[in-house]
Amino acid sequence: MLKTARRSKESKDPEGRMPLGEHLRELRNRLMKAVLAILVVTVVAAFFQKEIFDFLLRPILSSVGCPDGASVAANGKPCAIIKTDTLLSPFTIALKVALMSGVLVATPVWLYQLWAFVAPGLHSHERKYAYVFVAVGAPLFLGGAWVAYEIIPQTAEIMLGFSPVNVQNQIALDAYLDLVTRMVIVFGLAFELPLFLVGLNFAGVFPGKRMLGWWRGMVLALTLFAAVATPGGDPLSMLLLAGPLCVLYFIAVGISIANDARRRRNNPDAALSDDEASDLDLTPEALGEVESVAPPRALPEQASGEHNDRRTNGYDDIT
Repeated sequence: MLKTARRSKESKDPEGRMPLGEHLRELRNRLMKAVLAILVVTVVAAFFQKEIFDFLLRPILSSVGCPDGASVAANGKPCAIIKTDTLLSPFTIALKVALMSGVLVATPVWLYQLWAFVAPGLHSHERKYAYVFVAVGAPLFLGGAWVAYEIIPQTAEIMLGFSPVNVQNQIALDAYLDLVTRMVIVFGLAFELPLFLVGLNFAGVFPGKRMLGWWRGMVLALTLFAAVATPGGDPLSMLLLAGPLCVLYFIAVGISIANDARRRRNNPDAALSDDEASDLDLTPEALGEVESVAPPRALPEQASGEHNDRRTNGYDDIT
C-alpha cells in the first residue's frame, strides 16, 4: 500500500492536471475534511454554549436589559427581556449557536481545503496574490464583524425608544440571534470592498485614477449603504460603518495608483500613444535565442577526408 501511495505521488502532474474523476474524488475528500472539522468544533462549542450565549447577549442586556422583569429600566428608559416561544426553542437555538460557532471557528480549515483544491490550477504569481488577498481579507472581515457587534447596544436603545409607556418589550432569542448573524455577515462583507477594488486594479480592469474620480459617488453610496445596513438608522451607527468604509476606499485607491505607477515603470512602451507603434528588437539576444546552432553532422566519408564521390550504401553525398 505504501508503494502504491508513493507511485501515485510520483506520477502526479506537477501542474495539477488530472482526469475529471480524480478532480471529483479530490473535491469529495476536501469537502469531507471540511465538514469533519466543522462537526468537531460544533461538538466542542456545544459544551461552551453558556459562555457563547453570554457573549452574544451581553450587548443588548447591558444596554436595554430589564432588571427583575420590569418594563422600564432604572433610568426611566424602555427595556426588554429575552424570551423563547416553545419548549424545544432552547434546544434548537443551542444547536444553531453551536453550528454557527463551528463554521466560524473552523474557517481556517475549510478555507485551506478550498485553497488546496484550487491552488494547483494557478500560476506562481497568481498564488502569491491569492496568499496576500486571503491574509488581508480575514482581518477585514473580522473588523466588520467587530463593528457590527459594537453598534448593537446603540441600535437597541434607539429601536426601543419608540415603545409606548408601560409596555414590556419581549425579544425572541432566535430572532435576535438571526439579526446578529445578518449584521456580522453584512458588515464583514462590506469591509471586503477595498480588497475587491484592489483585485480589479491588479487584474487591469480599472486604473487607480478612474477609481479616484468616483470618490463623490462612492462616499454617497457608502453612506446610503450604511443607512440601510444599520437597523436603527441613527447617525452614530451610520458613522461607525460609513466612516471606516470611506477610509478603506481611499486606501484601496492609493494602493491602485501606486500599482499603476509600478506598471508604467516596468513597461517600456508606457510613453507611447495609442496610434504609435513600438520598436521591435528581433535580434537573437532580445528573443532569447543566444545559443549557437550546431553545424550539420558530416557523413562518415566527409569526416574521414575521403573523396566526395564515394558512395555509402549505394547513395552519394547529396542524396
